[in-house]
Amino acid sequence: MNNKTRLTALSSFLKNQRAKLTPEEVGFPPGSRRRTPGLRREEVAALAGVSTTWYTWLEQGRDIQASPNVLDAIASALRLTHDERNYLYGLAIEPGAGPSITAELPAYSSDAVSPPLRKILQELRQCPSIISDRRCQIVGWNEAAAHVFVDFAQIPEQERNMIRLLFTRKELRRLAVNWKQFASGFLSIFRAYYGQYVEDNWYDQFLKEMTGLHPDFQELWEHSEVRTAPEVVLEFRHAKAGKMLFHLTSLQLQGGSDLRCSVYTPAPDSDTEEKLSKLMRGKPS
Repeated sequence: MNNKTRLTALSSFLKNQRAKLTPEEVGFPPGSRRRTPGLRREEVAALAGVSTTWYTWLEQGRDIQASPNVLDAIASALRLTHDERNYLYGLAIEPGAGPSITAELPAYSSDAVSPPLRKILQELRQCPSIISDRRCQIVGWNEAAAHVFVDFAQIPEQERNMIRLLFTRKELRRLAVNWKQFASGFLSIFRAYYGQYVEDNWYDQFLKEMTGLHPDFQELWEHSEVRTAPEVVLEFRHAKAGKMLFHLTSLQLQGGSDLRCSVYTPAPDSDTEEKLSKLMRGKPS
């Protein structure tokens, strides 16, 4: 990602976060002449203890220096979460003189899933589980996931990107009752990686491709949150099993691999686990 793209992403993020806050939330009077929702730039600047001009330049994506202490103050003013703070720092602090990764980082393959990890996936028999890398590329899954989502083995390895599949595969579009919520969960993880690997040109190229091919991608991307481990309840309408309720838990795997395991646990007090068992045995619900 070049410097201009990084600063544009920073500008968009700051504007979106500012728009989410109301004056009342931070102790300001609501006012009667607000033309746009959220805080004004001068209000964020006042809360952060910086000049309005300097904050305006930062939000405009100008190439200015921002110290960690000032970024801490802005993060507090905007009430950013831990993940959002890390995203802000990744975009606002220009990469130093360390090893450059402006060339694309190598992608993971299915070989990245170790035998012990494959064993864990197999043991999660009643919990559809997917392992993905920092690009949301699917590198591992269990049998339950193949039955609930799609048979990933039938998809060429280079096309097994969860973000791409959510927008291209009709069965995934139809699966979630609230597809936008389903897609937004993965986009929030993707955005967290995007901020962390800000120099990897692959992300910029992928976002341009998705925006050009899928008209609804841009809006979801612009409003996506930054979360490394979203926990949500999803309702699926499976073509064969019918209504299924799952709790999604996203786990960052330890080590330097940047792999993540998304586990869909059948909701208690529902018949989801029973339906899943029948589905995997090939019996109709």
